[in-house]
Amino acid sequence: MDPLGAPSQFVDVDSLPGWTDAYEAKQLDSHQNPVEKAHVDVRSPFPYRKDINAKIILWKGDVALLNCTAIVNTSNESLTDKNPVSESIFMHAGPDLRDELQKLKGCRTGEAKLTKGFNLAARFIIHTVGPKYKSRYRTAAESSLYSCYRNVLQLAKEQAMCSVGFCVINSLKRCYPLEDATHIALRTVRRFLEIHGETLEKVVFAVSELEEATYQKLLPLYFPRSLEEEIQSLPYLPADIGNAEGEPVVPERQIRITEKPGVPDDASDEEGLEADLSFIGSHAFARMEGDVDKQRRLILQGQLSEAALQKQHQRNYNRWLCQARAEDLSDIASLKALYQTGVDNCGRTVMVVVGRNIPVTLIDMEKALLYFIHVMDHIAVKEYVLVYFHTLTNDYNQLDSNFLKKLYDVVDAKYKRNLKALYFVHPTFRSKVSTWFFTTFTVSGLKDKIHYVESLQQLFTAIPPEQIDLPPFVLEYDARENGPYYSSYPPSPDL
Repeated sequence: MDPLGAPSQFVDVDSLPGWTDAYEAKQLDSHQNPVEKAHVDVRSPFPYRKDINAKIILWKGDVALLNCTAIVNTSNESLTDKNPVSESIFMHAGPDLRDELQKLKGCRTGEAKLTKGFNLAARFIIHTVGPKYKSRYRTAAESSLYSCYRNVLQLAKEQAMCSVGFCVINSLKRCYPLEDATHIALRTVRRFLEIHGETLEKVVFAVSELEEATYQKLLPLYFPRSLEEEIQSLPYLPADIGNAEGEPVVPERQIRITEKPGVPDDASDEEGLEADLSFIGSHAFARMEGDVDKQRRLILQGQLSEAALQKQHQRNYNRWLCQARAEDLSDIASLKALYQTGVDNCGRTVMVVVGRNIPVTLIDMEKALLYFIHVMDHIAVKEYVLVYFHTLTNDYNQLDSNFLKKLYDVVDAKYKRNLKALYFVHPTFRSKVSTWFFTTFTVSGLKDKIHYVESLQQLFTAIPPEQIDLPPFVLEYDARENGPYYSSYPPSPDL
């Protein structure tokens, strides 16, 4: 707290010069004529947008001093990292922050978690964990760093925040090349503002003296301040500029069958959700959707067209997704039964399900379904694999076939199409029989994707051990049953 009458050490975001301010002043002083839009033959994939540029601020200073709605803290998985950014945030926020962080029980790489700002000028702190960079796992690192920025922005959107102050998430300790990381940071923010720009008023990049030059050099590539700067920057864009949301693209996975033929690939799921709901009541007879009861009768009679069935299913899924985003699912999240880890040998995202952590008889299974949708919706837009640990489960952890059938029927087509493998670890004879009946008579298209895995050694042939967080009891069980292969590999500290 500043002494009475002393100037505040905190910085008012509204007092900071915007990204375009100095440039526009320079243009006026030099009396340069702007390039006419009609004369531009080739446009950048990041075209000049005055409205987006107005939201961007590059500021050399300590992110902990900003009075944004939220500032970003870069840390490690246990949220105890001692880097200059974290130490400054802890110092200014006060001791209550450490107590709050202990309740979060850590944060996985690429995730984002929220706490209050306590003594900071910012109301909130969004904590995220950047990846450790190794050249041989570059693709995984790029995807994880993208997830950091995307999840921070998504959290800000969900919490209706007006402004976010970013530190440079890739810390020196994690060895991520600054320029490569800056490309990911800038294009992710740019793409997010293109789609959800109305939700944020200001995005501040708080940088150090060492980082400022890199940001000054690369910002014009993604936030050109004129048509002239857009054209000048075009040759300097990297080959990989990500997809429609800025996510890194793996070339060998670009060829795929689209989920909705005839719909542009750059139409995101978020846009699809908004488009599906936005027309309701906005024009005559709500698009003349017809008699709902009649549609249901036709579905039962098998007379509704395939296209109409798909549309009906998408609408139902969107309702579930809306509910999942609005519901408080923290009690289900605390079970740590579903989480994202690294990537497999093909670069696909690995999702883990821990059967023993699902107390079926004690929790609301509808909330469990909502949590699955909430976590998986953005994962399932690209190829992924599931690892299910059946290790030491009992009757209280068994998901019945009715719930699994409901989950399979509710989820969007992308879940089924992009699921490339389901590794069933430490199966029992009974579980194999149950799975065979379920995949043979209840659902179709899943049987060929299931791989029974008797040992971790077998699992590690598909997923490197450093790319998956293993519960300690799984390691202990596997060492006891199959020998101590890889049993010295350290488990995740917060499982």
